[in-house]
Amino acid sequence: MKVPIKWLKDYVDITLDLDELVERLTLAGLEVGAIEQIGDWWDREKIVVGEVLEVRPHPNADRLVLADVDYGGEQVEQCVTGAPNLFPYLDAGRISLKVPFAMEGAELYDGHQPGFVKTRLKRTKIRGVPSRAMICSEKELGLSEAHEGIMLLPADAPLGVPLADYLGDVVLDLDLTPNLARAYNMLGVAREVAALTGQQVRYPDTSWVAEGPPAGDLAAVVIEDPDLCARFTASLIRDVEIGPAPPWMQDRVRRAGMRPISNIVDVTNYAMLEWGQPLHAFDYDKLVARAGGGKPTIIVRRARPGEGMTTLDGVDRIFNEDTLLITDTAGPIGIAGVMGGLDTEIDENTRNILLESANFDFISIRRTAQELKLPSEASARFGRGIHPALAEQASRRASELMRLLAGGVISRQLIDTYPAPPEPVVVELTASEVERNLGIPFDMDDVAAILESLEFGVERVDTETIRATVPEHRLDVEYPADLIEEVARIYGYDRIPVTEMADRLPPQRANRSLDLEEEVRDVLVGCGLQEVITYSLTSLEREAALEPGRTAPDLPGDTYVVLSNPISQERSVMRHHLLGNALETAAANLRFQDRVEIFELGKVFLLEPGAELPDEPLRLSIVVTGLRQERHWLAGGEGDGYLDFFDLKGIVETLLARLHIDGAVYEPAEHPTFQAGRTARLIVDGTEIGLLGEIQPAVREAFELPAQRVAAAELDLQALLAHVPDAWYVEPISPYPAVLQDLAVVVDEGVPAAAVREIIAGTGGFLLQDVQLFDVYRGDPIPPGKKSLAYALTFQAPDKTLREEIAARQVERIVARLRKELGAEQRS
Repeated sequence: MKVPIKWLKDYVDITLDLDELVERLTLAGLEVGAIEQIGDWWDREKIVVGEVLEVRPHPNADRLVLADVDYGGEQVEQCVTGAPNLFPYLDAGRISLKVPFAMEGAELYDGHQPGFVKTRLKRTKIRGVPSRAMICSEKELGLSEAHEGIMLLPADAPLGVPLADYLGDVVLDLDLTPNLARAYNMLGVAREVAALTGQQVRYPDTSWVAEGPPAGDLAAVVIEDPDLCARFTASLIRDVEIGPAPPWMQDRVRRAGMRPISNIVDVTNYAMLEWGQPLHAFDYDKLVARAGGGKPTIIVRRARPGEGMTTLDGVDRIFNEDTLLITDTAGPIGIAGVMGGLDTEIDENTRNILLESANFDFISIRRTAQELKLPSEASARFGRGIHPALAEQASRRASELMRLLAGGVISRQLIDTYPAPPEPVVVELTASEVERNLGIPFDMDDVAAILESLEFGVERVDTETIRATVPEHRLDVEYPADLIEEVARIYGYDRIPVTEMADRLPPQRANRSLDLEEEVRDVLVGCGLQEVITYSLTSLEREAALEPGRTAPDLPGDTYVVLSNPISQERSVMRHHLLGNALETAAANLRFQDRVEIFELGKVFLLEPGAELPDEPLRLSIVVTGLRQERHWLAGGEGDGYLDFFDLKGIVETLLARLHIDGAVYEPAEHPTFQAGRTARLIVDGTEIGLLGEIQPAVREAFELPAQRVAAAELDLQALLAHVPDAWYVEPISPYPAVLQDLAVVVDEGVPAAAVREIIAGTGGFLLQDVQLFDVYRGDPIPPGKKSLAYALTFQAPDKTLREEIAARQVERIVARLRKELGAEQRS
């Protein structure tokens, strides 16, 4: 929400300097994200308000004129200009046009350069005529890109005043959270400033001069779905003249972040920015034509199957049955709270206006805006909640502005369909509750004064209790805690003293499951991975993409938790797998870097058919892909290649080792997500923990990953952590030297290396400290159907220097057992 300070001063006196005001607003919850200074760089002596007195022909150029400008100095200044909007005044004699006027030495933006490039105004001759001053365009002042003509100021602009004083402003850009709907308008911010500084709010006049025939004789309103439309008002303004809004309104609308369009459209935006109530203007004559020349009836209802409309942006849209529409007897004319229809838009030929000011269900508007991808200033306000009472106030204000600025005649009465006005919200608050929440005692007179400054109605029940009636614009207040928050905000969070606990600290107890999860994170980060946190929400289409050939209808929908009000279709169900989100994250990051190594600890949500709540097991996903090493001239090309299954397996092995989990087995497996021959099932003590492998190409393409190896794992973390021992024995490090032996054996092709290692480790006894596979060989002289596995064995005694002949005898025992159980032969 952009708040021009000069506009804000119309509603409240600002008694603080800018820095203090920003600090008070931010501490009160209205965070000022940015401050825009307009005109702070304009030279106060050289850029002023001038008055063009006469426009004469240039003696040597048809496309230039000479303008005599009074700027409050000792004499009138003549300057040369080619501004096309001065040519109509050529040889018109004495005139009076207020303009921004810059004198020699002033710094301005160059109107003829692309972008905003500053230059300094110098004395020069233009086609033989001296000129040392300039009448400025908006671009030259940095106000906009417009430089086709000079900027014209209102006739009452004070002559000779520094332009920084007249046009300069400060715009506060508020970063408002969704619960601060009350502050999405100028009056809402003025209420906050008034409460914080002890001032009074000056409300704009909402009375109108209505002299036309009764509006009810010219149109009717029907609400068919009152659950989605609490109130609908319509006023009629006839015989308007479409044209530009006055400069002061255009300036305010522009500084508030919107684009001026015409007097009628600008009035609706101005009233919305002022009150927080969106409005929409229909061409009344077009509505009459759609009604066959009779009295049009506005109908608010849900869309019917297959119903569509062309919106103001020229897009043909088809609506679902949950979309709330503004219609007439001929069909849709607008999407409630989001955008109007093209058939009834205001154009240069419009003469009669039907002005809508209504109240819609905020969830409905938010969902519609998201589904149609139509964010707007109106939907942003409706989507945060607006009280129905604002509809009449904003309608009267906008109607009167249209009468004043477009010459219209307002019809008597307001068409107002208001099926069920909400009851006022009344909340009781006690002194003990305030002290319990804020930690310090408050006098209830002070509490009452703070709430009254925020326009709450306050009634004293007794010395310790007040009863507060919530103002209509405060939909966020329902409970005593809400009132206490208001007291704390206005009193000042920074004024509430820090207090120490008066009680003993509670006993500190370890949480084993959380400690183990943190240990997992630490180990994986130590392996070079980065943790990611992704949405628990996904879509059936994304889940199906993990298994090529399957589509969303193929999945068992009754096992998914489906959201009834999803923020988008891509976030409509709760996930069964972490892997889909991990692959999406990897794909997004690979656009900017060569290597991605990530992991996530998160829950999945598995719903048993007929169950009310899902199981929420904790899972671990890991994805590694990209260059194994960064490109370097020493490595050449792609160095050691791309990360693959074995890099991933090494990470998982490291994790198990750091968690002191023994008995892990990796078995070959098949799964549609992973490539055949590059997939393993992790089993610990007979319990299947999960799968790890390389993603198969079809899945890789579905997630828009590049054509390179992508290794991934998804593990049942709860099952894995259940195998972490409560304690483990730490063996002392032997101070004696180790004996290293290499053992190469030839086995059948189908014998897994893990089976060979298991026999080696089990036979080597306590002297065998480590077993590492360092080579796999196939080919001459190894017979077909056979392979050679070479292992590095480390023998070490804890209490003496080990002799090599003892290690050799252990190797002989190992070879004998391998020969007996696996048919292995030692390779010389």
